Amino acid sequence: MTDAPTHIDLKKDRGLTVQWVDGSSSYYTIAYLRRNSPSAESRELRKELEANPLAVLPSSAVAADTLTAIDAELVGNYAIRIRFSDGHATGIYSWRYLREIDPANPTPPNESEPA
Repeated sequence: MTDAPTHIDLKKDRGLTVQWVDGSSSYYTIAYLRRNSPSAESRELRKELEANPLAVLPSSAVAADTLTAIDAELVGNYAIRIRFSDGHATGIYSWRYLREIDPANPTPPNESEPA
């Protein structure tokens, strides 16, 4: 699979570094990954916040300063699932989705396409 990384390094209290086949690398903080989780629940929350910036956030979304990754597991050859300290564990980050949400990428992800 051409999208698969050559190396991934998760620092549970900091972030995820991904080395890609093309030689580039991406870094995602834990808070950024949690905020951009591809889970249905998180996608809906992002849509709600886009439509109403004054929406009340769930309590788990507020404690980003103490958020950590508890663990992570590979999902087949196409993704990684990260379990967060706030209990969230339903987001599966495909390699393609991680490329789309790369903080260094100026183009935001398209919410209408599945990752």
